[in-house]
Amino acid sequence: MSGHPAGREAAVAVLVLPLVITLVVLSFAWPAGRTAPRDVPVGIVGTGAASQRAVEGLVHEKPGAFDFHLYPDQQAARSAIENRDVYGALAISAHDITVLTAPAASTSVAQLLGEVGQQLAERAAAQQGAAGTRPSAKIDVTAVDVVPVAAEDPRGVVFSSAVFPLTICGILIGAFVSTARGLRRPWHRLLTLLVACAVAGLGAYLVAQGFLGALPHDRVATWAVLSLVLISISTTAAGLVRLLGQAGLGLSAALMVFVGNPFSGAGSAPEMLPKGVDYVGQWLPPGAGAGLLRDTAYFDGNGGSGHLAVLALWSVCGFTAVMFGRRITGRAPGAKTGATASGASLSSLPTSGAASPDRRHAHAHAHAHAHARRSDDDY
Repeated sequence: MSGHPAGREAAVAVLVLPLVITLVVLSFAWPAGRTAPRDVPVGIVGTGAASQRAVEGLVHEKPGAFDFHLYPDQQAARSAIENRDVYGALAISAHDITVLTAPAASTSVAQLLGEVGQQLAERAAAQQGAAGTRPSAKIDVTAVDVVPVAAEDPRGVVFSSAVFPLTICGILIGAFVSTARGLRRPWHRLLTLLVACAVAGLGAYLVAQGFLGALPHDRVATWAVLSLVLISISTTAAGLVRLLGQAGLGLSAALMVFVGNPFSGAGSAPEMLPKGVDYVGQWLPPGAGAGLLRDTAYFDGNGGSGHLAVLALWSVCGFTAVMFGRRITGRAPGAKTGATASGASLSSLPTSGAASPDRRHAHAHAHAHAHARRSDDDY
């Protein structure tokens, strides 16, 4: 079909685009459709008979759903929640159950723990009634939000909705900076990119907190995290464009939007996603950024060192690609290979008589191309 461009275009429209759309739908719909607890860290207060029966029942009914951690009292469990060691805890006795939750860590997990506490209470009451120890037994369930979300965003919708636009904006900044003709020197690109991300991060914070009240704590640190998320995504996009040309923009969009965003766990929790997806998502800027934003905005930075390292790693790699990408690949922007290069070489050969217009045009194009390369690589 090399001689039939219409046939190639029809094949792309009929075969390639539907395949791409199918994969995109799969990447977003599959994690959402398979949301369930998988080794969610949960605390158990005390080692009494009621606690042991509860743990045995949960392990039997929901195998692999929870990763239990034992704590001597509720204060220790609260500290573990605030330090991001567990998502919540269950304090179980023969007469009542206290559910300690952290909606700021995940509203989905907090709701799940509340449902588990209610189920445990109903089961314990039924067992006591059947044994005749307390025929009219009723187990009280008390829910305590150790780390609540902002009152203006009780379901955490604003927080989870911010990840996708941040990803898109980061790619747009990287694409613009990497293709702007006026930013010829790499350090011009980096400086512009950093300032743009800082300003965009401030704008995102003003909307999320100033207008919607969803990020009420640690203002400067939260703004810095939003800016860092944008920097890690935009530098990656700009670096890939610097290395691969236009294909780099498509690769960065596929990596960040179609993989990083649905695998981030921002709307629930990484432990609620299918196995493997959670690890992939946390190693990409959208997932690491969402985690670090939670840690900073609600948990005083506890548990955020790993997320910070991931964002820093992507940022450094992006900086390196922007600064030295052309030297690494050994080509100038828009460099041609194959027939074009051969044509340029032929145009420089001496010929008898006047040079043809085509050869004069090729020679002028090669001269302009060499000048552009010198300008682009001028550090």
